[in-house]
Amino acid sequence: MDTRSQIIIRTKKLGVLLRDARLASRKTLQECGEAVGVTKGIFKSYEEGRRSPSLPELEALVYFLKLPINHFWGSAAISDDDPSTAPLDLPRLLLVRQRMVGALLRQEREKANISVRALSQETGISSARLKAFELGERPIPVPYLEILFAALDSRIEDLFDQGGPVGQWMSEQNAIRDFLKLPADLRAFASQPVNIPYLELARKLSSLSTERLRSVAEGLLDITF
Repeated sequence: MDTRSQIIIRTKKLGVLLRDARLASRKTLQECGEAVGVTKGIFKSYEEGRRSPSLPELEALVYFLKLPINHFWGSAAISDDDPSTAPLDLPRLLLVRQRMVGALLRQEREKANISVRALSQETGISSARLKAFELGERPIPVPYLEILFAALDSRIEDLFDQGGPVGQWMSEQNAIRDFLKLPADLRAFASQPVNIPYLELARKLSSLSTERLRSVAEGLLDITF
């Protein structure tokens, strides 16, 4: 295939990938054009495969759309992918979580050895309402929950969803934030697949007791010397 044909085909393919990336990110032609410093018309010509963006323009676009740049060297569409957060069965989720929070409230109250009546007197929340809260019959407004947990000397953070879909999503976001807090050289090291065995080794070593670590270190010294 001659060079001109290769360029035409690549330009067309790149246009398809550009459109796919824009649609997946729910952005307009105008927004993407402004993000890379071109007009809406020029960006449209990129998507239609009549013109091709430069690498710096692609880099600006992936930064704007928060996509990996290797998307434009692949062939998989992302606009038809499953959404990053799966749709929730909201009524069921709210009911289950309401009951769980109520049960945890009761658990904290019993752990503190406080009766419903005593907690009612301390917080000003009626006993009937407290019982309904604990049984999951009524949702607990956050200000009420904060007052109750403060009275029980407990942390409201301990109530946050851990195993449900929202909890899993929050855990993923926290993991991403923690990873981004690492020094750049450590992030680069951890991102290389070739370094996975070293990371696995570090994880296993971190679970060993002090005595076991000392034994491993002594064994390594014996091998070395």
